[in-house]
Amino acid sequence: MEHVIGVDLGTSAVKVLLVDRNGNVKGEWTETYPLYQPHSGYSEQNPEDWVEKTIVALRKLLEVSHVSPDSVAGLSFSGQMHGLVLLDKERNVLRNAILWNDTRTTEECREIEEKVGKETLLSIAKNRALEGFTLPKLLWVKKHEPHLYQRAYTFLLPKDYVRFRLTGHIAMEYSDAAGTLLLDVENKTWSQLICDILDIDVQLCPPLVESTAYVGTLLPEIAEETGLPANVKVFAGGADNACGAVGAGILSEGRMMCSIGTSGVVLAYEQTGKKDFAGKVHYFNHAKPDAYYIMGVTLAAGYSFDWWKRTFMEDVPFADIVQRAYESPIGANGLLFAPYLVGERTPYADADIRASFIGIDSSQTKWDFARAVMEGITFSLNESVEMIKASGKTVESVVSIGGGAKSREWLQLQADIFAIPVEKLKNEQGPGLGAAMIAAYGCGWFDSLEQCSDMFKQVELVVEPQKEAVVRYQELFAIYREIYPQTKEITRKLKAFRS
Repeated sequence: MEHVIGVDLGTSAVKVLLVDRNGNVKGEWTETYPLYQPHSGYSEQNPEDWVEKTIVALRKLLEVSHVSPDSVAGLSFSGQMHGLVLLDKERNVLRNAILWNDTRTTEECREIEEKVGKETLLSIAKNRALEGFTLPKLLWVKKHEPHLYQRAYTFLLPKDYVRFRLTGHIAMEYSDAAGTLLLDVENKTWSQLICDILDIDVQLCPPLVESTAYVGTLLPEIAEETGLPANVKVFAGGADNACGAVGAGILSEGRMMCSIGTSGVVLAYEQTGKKDFAGKVHYFNHAKPDAYYIMGVTLAAGYSFDWWKRTFMEDVPFADIVQRAYESPIGANGLLFAPYLVGERTPYADADIRASFIGIDSSQTKWDFARAVMEGITFSLNESVEMIKASGKTVESVVSIGGGAKSREWLQLQADIFAIPVEKLKNEQGPGLGAAMIAAYGCGWFDSLEQCSDMFKQVELVVEPQKEAVVRYQELFAIYREIYPQTKEITRKLKAFRS
């Protein structure tokens, strides 16, 4: 049987999956690499680490899966978004990559908004200027490292750089390019206007391709190092969230995904690039050609639960906390939690806001607090769900992945708070599976990504919302939404007292 490989280049590790024609994972391997933080707010990685570890992971994958290398027909990529990799004319890396979670570029974000104008930026790039995006990083290098900027010939994003090193082909695909703030998202071209206003040579921007585009085969030396045949077909791939959407089957209207990892993501399919969300949600090109997705982000989703467990219930297993917390009634006996531990992204984009427990009473137990944390995380995600619904979308179901899908109780919380049926997948592999699906489609195994999804995506459980719980949560959510406007100034004043 033939196989394809999905390479998922994450922030802490690269994970590779070997998948057969039926969507069964026949092998996987993970290799970690370091993160460098030379100053407060800085977050960098060495692109050579990505390449080295990807090669090792591919070689190990073949060893542990015991399949013939000749059975591997195609390979594609998923990757962490926004990271800046600068190359010189000889295609050598000029400096460490500046990552998505690097926060040094606040001044550059204000410069973009002032010079380009917020409305113009939203009309073209569809997103606000935030520190995570690529354009502010490019401007930071231009301002603070002009000797390097002057030598820059082009730039790539993380997975595009790894793909270049494996194939020799330089390109960027649309789903990742949409996260640069330089792409005209609707028209799928680099924005000459934004480049001109900010004095950036548009020639720095690499050629653009579809996520499903065939970009070549492995270089002979890479084939030798990995053990893969040199004729493996390589396809461009997509941004991690776009590939996560492919893997979860978010490929048509009415489909939504909720991912609770360290951060939380609510992502919905969008057929057109013409809608105006006023920058309240991210608006990106999909890995599916000529489609889009909208996305809201909770910065401290699973991180809030992990903080609670680590600080107050370190020795209690995750499953036990969730089960006991679920025994607490809706509303946690009058307790609310706003999960703003590290600020918030959607819908507030506020780096200064901080978390709150509201309604603490001496009768409440630690299990009430745990339930409040779970409900607060889900309420924050529901802010994005509600905005997506308000745009006129009909959402028929939500695919839940990540930590929030690991327990029946939390799945029920999501169904009740979102008021939408929630699906749990049998074999959740996230963005790596989406990358493998792109390769499977590219190899001609399926006529469309939707057809591939019908084969690869397997639903284990559908959790229906409970009518009485939905009503109670709607009342509670209205109270939750009062927390941010009434605490933002208080937490801003408290900033002076943070260590």
